Amino acid sequence: MSRPPTFTPPAGTLAYPLPTARGDFAVLDTHPTGEVKGTALLLPGYTGSKEDFVALLRPLAEAGYRTVAVDGRGQYESTGPDDVSAYAQKELAADVLSQAAAVHTPGQGPPHLLGHSLGGLVARAAVLLAPPDTFASLTLMASGPARVSPSQRARAALLTDAVAAHPMAVVWQAMQATQPPEDTATGSGTDTAAAPYAADDDALRTRWLRNNPAQLIATGEQLRTEPDRVDELAAVPLPKHVVSGERDDTWPVPLLDDMARRLRAHRTVVAGAEHSPNTDRPEATAAALAAFWDDCAQ
Repeated sequence: MSRPPTFTPPAGTLAYPLPTARGDFAVLDTHPTGEVKGTALLLPGYTGSKEDFVALLRPLAEAGYRTVAVDGRGQYESTGPDDVSAYAQKELAADVLSQAAAVHTPGQGPPHLLGHSLGGLVARAAVLLAPPDTFASLTLMASGPARVSPSQRARAALLTDAVAAHPMAVVWQAMQATQPPEDTATGSGTDTAAAPYAADDDALRTRWLRNNPAQLIATGEQLRTEPDRVDELAAVPLPKHVVSGERDDTWPVPLLDDMARRLRAHRTVVAGAEHSPNTDRPEATAAALAAFWDDCAQ
């Protein structure tokens, strides 16, 4: 589970339900104070939320990018149906296309798309579904070519089985009882913006309880079964960026290196970060993202 430094957005960020053709989605929307170079749409990972990007919002705005972080359907502050089939990947991808249309500003280029972990799999599916010129670029952050590692498949299976059988509050208590002590207080990175963590257990518990169980079951299955679609994605004429920490037990870093090579993508490894560079090393991660997006405009 990603642990944001805070659930309080930075000054100048608007929190509101974004209306789209496929319903409303809760977003954090941060605008630059000066020239706007472009817009970025950020998709969080499994059990996460838009707040996982909160430490990136201000640095990206200062670099000239309007940044819209979104809760997907059934995720934290975005509602969703209690039907597992409503969270099929093609449905989540179609949601992203509607979000991209909603954040697009007439007269500006299409948004850059970024997905973290599970969000990367959804972002990839959206790009493969999208008409040309829907997105300016695609960034896959700590998100690999296919299903997650064996250890993470086992964890996802345990979690989805638990969610299917027990109330969310009971599952939260079990998760807390088995959480390593170092995961309950601080992050793995060194940025002062990310550690020590200010998001307390009450905020994390509230987020967990507001996830729709059907969403967790469906997306957990996607993490365990996702096929390799790298060749399909490589055929899409879109600038691509693969970002990761220097350690990752969800998709091993050598696997991400190879995926970047197959995609002919720009590659960034964020020193001192693990599976969540966005929370572990937000300043370094934001600098790498802004530099890539700047290059896309040249």
